[in-house]
Amino acid sequence: MALSPWRLFGRLPNSRQLLFLACCLFLFWCITLYRVANVNQITQKESEVLKDEIISLSEKYVRALSRENSDVVDGPDAGRFTAYDLKKTMAVLLESMLERLARLEHQMHHVFNGSNTSLPYNLSLLALGEGHPLRAEDLIQQKAETCELTPEDKQLFPHCQGKIEWMRQMWQSDLCYASYGVDGSECSFVMYLSEVEGWCPVKSWKKELKPPTEDISQIKYADVQLDLDDLMKTLVDPNERGSYAWIRRRIRGMWPRWTTAVKELGKKQDLGKRRKKKILVHLGLLSKQSGWKFAENQFKGGPLGELVQWSDLITTLYILGHDLTITSETEQLANILSQLPAANSPCQSRKELPVQIIYTDIVGLRQFKKHVKGGYGKFSCLLRIVDSFGTEPAYNHRPYARAHKILTSWGGNDLLPQQFYTMFPHSPDNSFMGFVVERHLNTSKSKNIERKNIAVVYGKNEYMWQGKEKYIEEIHKKLEVHGTTYIDNSTKPNPKKGTTPKPVHPIPNYVVNHGLLTAEDFHVLLRQAKVFVGLGFPYEGPAPLEAIANGAVFLNVKFHPPHSSKNTAFFKGKPTSRELTSQHPYIEQFIGPPYSYTVDINNMGEVEAVLNKVLNQSSKFESYMPYEYTEEGMLQRMNAYIEHQNYCQFQKRKSKWPPSSAVTYFLAEQGLDCKEACWKQNLICEPGHFLELNSAEKFSKFGKTCAQEEYVGDIFYPAIDDKNKDCYFQKEEILFSCVGKRDYLKRLCPCRNYIKTQTALCQGCDR
Repeated sequence: MALSPWRLFGRLPNSRQLLFLACCLFLFWCITLYRVANVNQITQKESEVLKDEIISLSEKYVRALSRENSDVVDGPDAGRFTAYDLKKTMAVLLESMLERLARLEHQMHHVFNGSNTSLPYNLSLLALGEGHPLRAEDLIQQKAETCELTPEDKQLFPHCQGKIEWMRQMWQSDLCYASYGVDGSECSFVMYLSEVEGWCPVKSWKKELKPPTEDISQIKYADVQLDLDDLMKTLVDPNERGSYAWIRRRIRGMWPRWTTAVKELGKKQDLGKRRKKKILVHLGLLSKQSGWKFAENQFKGGPLGELVQWSDLITTLYILGHDLTITSETEQLANILSQLPAANSPCQSRKELPVQIIYTDIVGLRQFKKHVKGGYGKFSCLLRIVDSFGTEPAYNHRPYARAHKILTSWGGNDLLPQQFYTMFPHSPDNSFMGFVVERHLNTSKSKNIERKNIAVVYGKNEYMWQGKEKYIEEIHKKLEVHGTTYIDNSTKPNPKKGTTPKPVHPIPNYVVNHGLLTAEDFHVLLRQAKVFVGLGFPYEGPAPLEAIANGAVFLNVKFHPPHSSKNTAFFKGKPTSRELTSQHPYIEQFIGPPYSYTVDINNMGEVEAVLNKVLNQSSKFESYMPYEYTEEGMLQRMNAYIEHQNYCQFQKRKSKWPPSSAVTYFLAEQGLDCKEACWKQNLICEPGHFLELNSAEKFSKFGKTCAQEEYVGDIFYPAIDDKNKDCYFQKEEILFSCVGKRDYLKRLCPCRNYIKTQTALCQGCDR
């Protein structure tokens, strides 16, 4: 069988191929120039044929060259992905061909049109830097296209340099990197990290390319869903442990208020044209592997604050119209994750992930890491961690926490701090998710309930009453004391003595204990009471807000000194240095008198004075409910988060949220952190805007000149030491913190406005 010229070309040695190609080019240009020399005899039709021949032959040359050089590696900057040798050869040929084509075109235009117009012929394949084209001569002289990061790149993409350093050492650790074209060259690292993982800026090779247009017809929009039965079908118990029993009951009891709330919200803002998200919800705390026995104790006085949050989150996501998958056992999670593409691969392309948001808790996060293994980095930006007490940046960044000996089993997750969703807005570094304060009594029902001279004690377990005898006795002097405490009368035999110890109950005999009540009965009792008595624990629960909503005044226990991990066992190991000045700091800061009074329960004179003030106050125990703890408020807040919060750098929008128009920059007073400095201006620290402040230029706007500049990975920066004029800037993006402070530093702080009683959102950020 005859061998075609192109097959023969493919079998020739590399040097002979180039010689063969050069001969072909010489012959081609001789023929072309001969035709041009006789251009006066060429018709218009023939000129078009000539153009077609030129294009056709050019395509053949380039294809042959591409096939030959597909596996060639030569030159100091060569590689399978960068194809430096191919670029070099193609650039020489194409540059020469284009010059000759331009001259031919020029002559043809001159002959046929009588025009002397000079046509440009310039092709810039690559770039040596911004605005500097890389020409064939540069390539022959071994000049390489730049892949170095500019100072602006480093500011806008703070993780890029660290990722490049990791790739230098680890790019051969998995074959998937090579499948994306990584070959060990610096440019292949930057290309991969920009175009696949999105950690680095897209450089000059992509500058002229337009992003693919989205097929609008394929977009699915979220419609408000009001079918309760459909939600109940989603909450199917995985193994008949009754894991979702309490959640299902709460949702059913509150459903009428939820449906009313979303209709009211729809009147205030447009809920149309919202993209429908695929959301995975994994309740790790309910799993058997957690060992916490939340499912077993949900009707026995166990902690319900977390279940309240999960109940309201699930309801919110469903009503807003998103596609939910709910799990609570590791087997379910493993089954779902095994279906995700390349879940165990470290290469982190996120373009086609079937899950767009993942809500879980710390226990679920551990289970998640265990099952996705090497692919964790691919999914980590999708995570939203329901975290009641919050995780501060210092505890979240594993290397920092380890170096400062504060690493705990709850911290070191290396997420962006705003990926942690808290129960109350205690730290602006985290996102405030909240919950809904339950209200079982409508206006007509509550009017028929008579307010009595009673106090209800906030203590579901007996141990909470211990050591509070004098305090309760002081209240008993003025009010009839009631409790809703679960008492376990079962006793276990002592294995050493063979006897059954007599249970000790710290609840005084004069207390009317109702035991655990249903939610509606508990609210009836609160509606009858004048005072709801805090005992100091549990911290920051939902019940005090429910009491205030029913018109009972909450006695908030004052802590002196404040409770923290330094002096309170409960906070040991918690990833926060927060200091609680009372049992319920939110109520102390955002509500206060006449709905709540913070009191020192060891000072009986103060307790008596507060009780007298409450019982003699002119207001008739009116109810109060912050908007952010209503169904409508939570729907508004979470809808804004889902629409605007995006922690996957590959998908980040150019416009920031909250927008810059809502943010003001301040140079804090010496020794203050940004949370305190912003609050003094009646504003809230906005960590998403720290990056804009991370330069010496910003200090100059406050009349400060930096004598020395230093980039440091710590929670106190950007800041200036006013004494010696040293400026410090943040090296690690996830260490930007609203709460770090030093006595000698003045911090640069981004502060945003907020909607009154909707502190998580700036004015205009609800849409």
